[in-house]
Amino acid sequence: MSLNFYLKIFPPFNLQLKLFSVHPPPLRKFKGGGAAAAEPLSVLPDLTKPTALLLLSPPPPPPPAEKRAAAAAEYRLKVPEKGGKASLKEFIKPPPCMHSMSDEELLWRASMVPKVENVPFRHPRKIAFMFLARGSLPLAPLWEKFFKGHEGLYSIYIHSQPSFSGIALEEGPIFQGRRIPSKKVVWGEFNMIEAERRLLANALLDFSNKRFVLLSEACIPLFNFSTVYHYLMQSSKTYIEAYDLPGPVGRGRYNKLMEPDITLEQWLKGSQWFEVDRHLAVELISDTKYYALFKDYCQPACYSDEHYFPTFVTMKFWEKNSNRTLTWVDWSKGGPHPSTYDNTDITADFLNNMRNGTRCQYNEMSTDICYLFARKFLPTALDRLLRVAPKVMMFD
Repeated sequence: MSLNFYLKIFPPFNLQLKLFSVHPPPLRKFKGGGAAAAEPLSVLPDLTKPTALLLLSPPPPPPPAEKRAAAAAEYRLKVPEKGGKASLKEFIKPPPCMHSMSDEELLWRASMVPKVENVPFRHPRKIAFMFLARGSLPLAPLWEKFFKGHEGLYSIYIHSQPSFSGIALEEGPIFQGRRIPSKKVVWGEFNMIEAERRLLANALLDFSNKRFVLLSEACIPLFNFSTVYHYLMQSSKTYIEAYDLPGPVGRGRYNKLMEPDITLEQWLKGSQWFEVDRHLAVELISDTKYYALFKDYCQPACYSDEHYFPTFVTMKFWEKNSNRTLTWVDWSKGGPHPSTYDNTDITADFLNNMRNGTRCQYNEMSTDICYLFARKFLPTALDRLLRVAPKVMMFD
C-alpha cells in the first residue's frame, strides 16, 4: 500500500503520531535466525487488523450541545442581554424576599463585605424591621400607622412558620411580598437561632439596610418613626442584652463540654430581641465556631436564643455593645413567659410608663428613652391601641 493512499484515508495528525512514536517498532525474526537476525517491521500498521484501525481512529465526538450548555449554566454568571451593559445599579438592587437559595447559599452571599469604605453611589440609610412570627402580624394596622409617610427609610422582613397559609387580611400593602423563605421554628429549640440568622441574612442583601431590629408579632412601637430612626442611626452602640445570672436558669444552663472555647465566666444571658448595626449583623451570620458549640451543647432546658448572641457578642465585640435591649417586657410575674396585655390594659399612662419609666445611657449620656418597642400584646389589644397609641406616640 502506498504512502499516498495512506494519507487519503487517515488524517495527517494520526500519521504523525505513528511516524514519530517514542516506542520502538516491533522486531520480526527470520527463519533460522536469532535475535541478531531481526529487522524492524514497517512503521505502517497492518490495516487489515481491527486494532490498527482503532489506534488510528479520530477522537470521539464532543457531547451534544444541550449537555454542554446545561453543564456550563450551573457555574456561569448571568450576563447582560446582547447590546446591554452591566451596571452597579443592578448589583445593588435589593433582591425579592422570596428566592431559591439554601441557607448555606444565603449566608455565604450575605456575608460579603466591601473593602472600599467610601460608597460610590447615593442610597438611603434604612432600618430593617425583622418580624419573627408564627403566622400573620395581628398588630399590623398599628405598624402601618407607624411607617406611614416614611417610605424609603425602612425595610420589612417576615419569618412565618412554613405551615402559614399566607392569608393575612389584617396586613396592608406594605407587608405584601415581605415574607422570606422560612423553616419550622419551635420555641426553646436551636432552630430559633437559625430563623434569626435567616432574617438577618435576608436583610443584609439590601446594601441600604444599616440597622437591624428583631421583633415579634406581639411587639408594638413606643415612639413615632422619626424618633426611632434618629435614635438608631445616631447611636454609637448596638443593643444586645447581656448579663451574668447565677442559678439554674442562668449559669445552670452552661455545659462544660463547651470548654475551653467558652468558659463558665463567659456564659451570659439576655433577651432575644436585639438591635444591631451592619457590621455586627455580618459577624452574627458568619460565625461558625461558636454557632456549632451552641448547636451541639445548648439544647432544652438550655435555650440558645437567650444565650448565644449575648455570649458571642460579649466575647468578641463587647466594646460596641450596650448590654441592654430596646424592647420593654415584664418578667415580674415569673414563669417561662412574660406578662401579656389585652384591650383592658391599654391606657396612656400604661404606655408612657414603658416609654419613660427608666434611665439608661445613650451615647455616653443619661436618658429616659431606653425602650423603643414593647411586648407582649395580644390581638385583642389592637382596637384600643389604635385609639390611644397614636396620640401618646405622636405618630407623624
